[in-house]
Amino acid sequence: MEEGRLMLESPQGGITSTALEAFGTPRAALTMFDADGIVVAWSRTAERLLGYGAREIVGRPVHVLLADSEDRAKLSGFAGYTGLKVDWSGTITLLHRSGRSIGVRLSISSLSGADGRIRWMAAASDNTVFPLWAEDGGMSASLLPSSCLLGGRTTGIVVRDTELRCTWVNDAQCVKDGVPPAQRLGRTLAEAAPGTDAETLEEQMSHVLESGVPVLNVEYRAFMPTPDGKEHILAASFFRLDDASGRPLGVCAISVNVTGLRRARERLAILGEAGKWIGTTLDVMRTGQELADVAVPLLADYVTVDLADSVPLGEEPLARTCTEAGRIPGFRRAGVASLRRGAPESLFGRGEPVHFPPASPFTSVLRSGKSHFEPVVDISTGTWVDGHDAARAAKIRENGMRSLMVVPVQARGTILGVAAFVRTLGRTPFEEDDLLLAEELVSRAALSLENARRYARERHTALALQRHLLPHNASAGAAADVAWRYVPADHHGVGGDWFDVIPLSGARVALVVGDIVGHGINAAATMGQLRAAVHTLADLELPPDELLTHLDQQVIRLAEASAASRDDAIATTAATCLYAVYDPITRSCSMARAGHPPPAIIDPQGGVTFPDTPPGAPLGVGGVPFEAVTWELPRGSVLALYTDGLLEAPDLDIDTGMKRLRSALARPGLPLEDLCTTTVDALLAEAPRDDVTLLLARTHSLSPCDVASWQLSSAPAAAGQARALVTRQLRQWGLQHLTESTELIVSELVTNATLHAAGQQGTIGLRLIRHAQLTCEVYDTSHSHPRMRHPRATDENGRGIHLVTQLSHRWGTRDTSDGKMIWSEQKLR
Repeated sequence: MEEGRLMLESPQGGITSTALEAFGTPRAALTMFDADGIVVAWSRTAERLLGYGAREIVGRPVHVLLADSEDRAKLSGFAGYTGLKVDWSGTITLLHRSGRSIGVRLSISSLSGADGRIRWMAAASDNTVFPLWAEDGGMSASLLPSSCLLGGRTTGIVVRDTELRCTWVNDAQCVKDGVPPAQRLGRTLAEAAPGTDAETLEEQMSHVLESGVPVLNVEYRAFMPTPDGKEHILAASFFRLDDASGRPLGVCAISVNVTGLRRARERLAILGEAGKWIGTTLDVMRTGQELADVAVPLLADYVTVDLADSVPLGEEPLARTCTEAGRIPGFRRAGVASLRRGAPESLFGRGEPVHFPPASPFTSVLRSGKSHFEPVVDISTGTWVDGHDAARAAKIRENGMRSLMVVPVQARGTILGVAAFVRTLGRTPFEEDDLLLAEELVSRAALSLENARRYARERHTALALQRHLLPHNASAGAAADVAWRYVPADHHGVGGDWFDVIPLSGARVALVVGDIVGHGINAAATMGQLRAAVHTLADLELPPDELLTHLDQQVIRLAEASAASRDDAIATTAATCLYAVYDPITRSCSMARAGHPPPAIIDPQGGVTFPDTPPGAPLGVGGVPFEAVTWELPRGSVLALYTDGLLEAPDLDIDTGMKRLRSALARPGLPLEDLCTTTVDALLAEAPRDDVTLLLARTHSLSPCDVASWQLSSAPAAAGQARALVTRQLRQWGLQHLTESTELIVSELVTNATLHAAGQQGTIGLRLIRHAQLTCEVYDTSHSHPRMRHPRATDENGRGIHLVTQLSHRWGTRDTSDGKMIWSEQKLR
């Protein structure tokens, strides 16, 4: 073997991913040698790697670059294979000009010239440099299948002279861009492939010739149709080659097919957009529109998203949506997007019901749960387009819709709807990669839709529960006129706000507003428990501070029960509450707070004050006493109770919120319902982040003519005296029809009071109140309360309270500062 030649050990010695790494590396050291193994061109990148200038190496045998005989044996020579196109790739050790050895990845590819001769292009890169596509695409070239690298079919190489005419080319380049050697050799790129990206690429090559600085990774489309009929994207890197004098000899263009990487980047970009824009809210219909908006124009020209009618309501969709008696269950258009203004392709507007023909791909997808892929839509007579849906056929023809994908919107084994992706004439049809992308987009949207559906179901359930638990026809009787507003939170779900109007004895009324910490159905359920507890405690006629103490203990018990069950979802942490009792006879209002915002009092002239009341600790804290305060309210005052959601607004503190509330309430003479509406509207410029409750009560006072009271001695004759007094008073009120029952009630209550007051100092109080009912109240100094019994036939006592129960609409007792009071109510009619 001649010293200046490299002999090929095996023509089949396979090219591996090293070829890609060497030729595609930004720092690739390029050299070209002829069939005799003589270096004929040298690059600046080769000079940077090995230290040799062009003057030192061009014209010398290439074997002088090899570090040892073992490497020379690996490349035993290309001489004698002038007509054989062979490529080789592997690792090798080269000799630096300084004498040190450098391990490199070396690739050699054969090039064909105009006269049929063969030359060789060698590319070496050190092992520390990643290939271009590894840096750009995030994958290792070693992961590429070796079958796609054999025979140099992956890396295209073109050598051009200083006039940019093609002088040498390998077979891979001709396959990549579709330009055959006969059309390419001896011509510039613009001459070989006019009307393409040629001019832009030639500008890049001219810059490389002038500066000597490589230009890397310039993407362009294949010039001619490739054998597979698909469009390919290539990435070219340009390196200057120098002659023995160091002058530009030409440009070497190295190209790789980056179609897959380009599409992967596009898919990642689309999926990235989907992550940012799909599922921004828990609104089902909006999520459907977001899916359509993301897909146009990144993936399709026209997209529709149709969801089952049950989905926005939070109901369970079917595992497979099948036809029943030839009809498809109801669907509704949730999203539509198009490149054309107004989406003229769409038969149905957003929010409208959608009809699917029984024989259409849409129905097939709903039945099977599998995507429909139709790269070219067949619109000929007899197809589903023409034969079963004339309106759709007309839209398809009018708008040039020619490529279709229908993807089921499904999550957790259930179908929520379908998404259709369409491309029109003038755009390449969908490919299988596009279907995978569409399915991934829909899958991501489906998870958001399913979350939104579940949220809608829970929200509707919580709303239904809360509305069922809240009062519907609350009335304060003769004590006050009431109006209220409840606005559920828009984004965070239903909360635990509640209010109540509870009639009490003696024409009094209890007004309650509370707020459970948290949102959702669990908060609503807890609200129901506390509301029931307040009703029970109110029936015991407890003063506000004592009622809140008992309610605090109830919240603690609920929290302990939740902790014992280890169910964090239903744990009750805390609640706030305001409980007020208004007496229309004395116009006194007694109130206590448990961490709740203070009430507002609007006087008849429209002045608004927030009375100083002890705030108290939230319910559930425990160990903190509550304190009640009492005011006398002017006639016609309005008492406003509310939850903190009414005060909250973005970027506003609580003090500012109370000032805004004061301004909204300061409207004297406005009807109560109108005041309630205008206040809520003024303070809620946008959907609230928390539930909002407002309860207004315009207080009344009973006329002295409607109240009659007496003081009786505790002598046995008191019962007869009491009967005479109530008989005369009922006659004055025109309630003679209640005389007999009232006499019996008063007689029993006064007699009991006389018996229990025996041996005690003091008198017995008797009061009649005429309001929505007739109330009879008897006061004494004893603290013992009567209880209901079932006397036997032989018992001489125990029938009095039983008789009172039969004659009264309701009765009860409450403690006073110096004893107790027993009351009884009768209906006026």
